[in-house]
Amino acid sequence: MTPTTEHPEHVECDLLVVGAGPTGLFAAYYAGFRGHRVAVVDSLPELGGQITAMYPEKLILDVAGFPAVKGRDLVAGLVEQAASADPTYLLGRTASTLEHLDDGVVVGLDDGTVVRAGAVLVTAGIGKFSPRPLPAGEGWLGRGLEFFVPRFEPYADKDVVIVGGGDSAFDWAVHLEPVARSVTLVHRRAQFRAHERTVAQVRASSVRLVTEAEVLALRAAPGDPDGPLAEIELRQGEETTVLVCQAVVAALGFVADLGPIQQWGIEVDKRHVVVDPSMRTNLPRVFAAGDITEHPGKVRLIAVGFGEAATAVNNATVAIDPGAKVFPGHSSEGS
Repeated sequence: MTPTTEHPEHVECDLLVVGAGPTGLFAAYYAGFRGHRVAVVDSLPELGGQITAMYPEKLILDVAGFPAVKGRDLVAGLVEQAASADPTYLLGRTASTLEHLDDGVVVGLDDGTVVRAGAVLVTAGIGKFSPRPLPAGEGWLGRGLEFFVPRFEPYADKDVVIVGGGDSAFDWAVHLEPVARSVTLVHRRAQFRAHERTVAQVRASSVRLVTEAEVLALRAAPGDPDGPLAEIELRQGEETTVLVCQAVVAALGFVADLGPIQQWGIEVDKRHVVVDPSMRTNLPRVFAAGDITEHPGKVRLIAVGFGEAATAVNNATVAIDPGAKVFPGHSSEGS
């Protein structure tokens, strides 16, 4: 269940979390555990970040305590956990400006909302992201062409073509194969960027692989130009092929952009925010955690983001209240 989103002009909090993905949601919970008032801002209209937008049905295998958990179920659990902090969610809005005060910061959002906080924690993942377009698919978005697969049911008993060679393309091929009537994966090269185990799983399935091919056109049925998607035309070398299909998933990757955060004066290394071992950035009262961070030995996993969120919140606590301790004790001690 998505919490009610408030639209105030002014928000007062102890910690502003920028990013409502898994790391941000855990940070919201942990800020509440430390006794802070917390607000969470995200440019997406729903909680969960990339998981909600891109792979809610995908099984996630590297979160401690869960041998396997669906993306949407992980997000639901994190939202329920964060609810204990009673966070203010500012969704569908982007953190734009940053002003430093002696005792805090002021962050302006793109809708005019002003947030005054004791500290900021940036957990924005890869930042704002938009899918790379399928040139031949212009005008077909929502008419048979999609960039994300939030649910599998709409693809039941359909001929599906997935375009791409990365992890998302192969993950969706694995999950759609038992649902769709047929699945064809089209890639412009003979090599794939996806995990070897997933590639092997697809090769062993009924999914048809078409490599060294490009999409020339998406078309409706002959005589019905405004009708639903009915076929896709491919080119391999000098030959063209027409496949029957009612759904195309363009999994061509994404263009990531840190957006206005880059104008704050924050130190960035290849679109990642540089932090020290306490998750501090080069800016006072500004911390970062999760996939957006860069530091020696960095590993980009959800599990690592959770640990960085706790580290960041505990160190931000001292910035918010200099009399506080970095380590609060274990949560089990208060139960």
